[in-house]
Amino acid sequence: MLRSLALILTASVALIGAEGWLTDHAAAMKAAKDGKKAVIMDFTGSDWCGWCVKLDKEVFSTPEFKAWAKDKVVLLEVDFPQGKPQSKELQAQNQKLQEQFKIEGYPTIVVTDASGKELGRLGYEQGGPAVWTASADKLLATKP
Repeated sequence: MLRSLALILTASVALIGAEGWLTDHAAAMKAAKDGKKAVIMDFTGSDWCGWCVKLDKEVFSTPEFKAWAKDKVVLLEVDFPQGKPQSKELQAQNQKLQEQFKIEGYPTIVVTDASGKELGRLGYEQGGPAVWTASADKLLATKP
């Protein structure tokens, strides 16, 4: 019984990263298709990249961003931590996405439509959630 519970909890953690963020690419794409939403993929080094931590603290962790994202996008964290454990499957998925989108630095935020077509990229922008979401809204406006 305890072993089954541990497996369920491990699987749940694999699907959900930080609050509101999925970590499973297939689940994020399905949610985007079902909800007719775009996907925001946060390519991050959550436990070592200073700009990633700053973006999360100043934008992604704010109530304003969470309210903005709730009905507009599906959030996918693509993390490359140095100290946090990840399953081999999650590491492989994230490596594949990094190669697919040719990510060269962190943070890189890739915005796609529900089919996976890239709409554009964002990064850290000074000014908090209002500035960041205004830039994101411009990319979302190009969504078919």
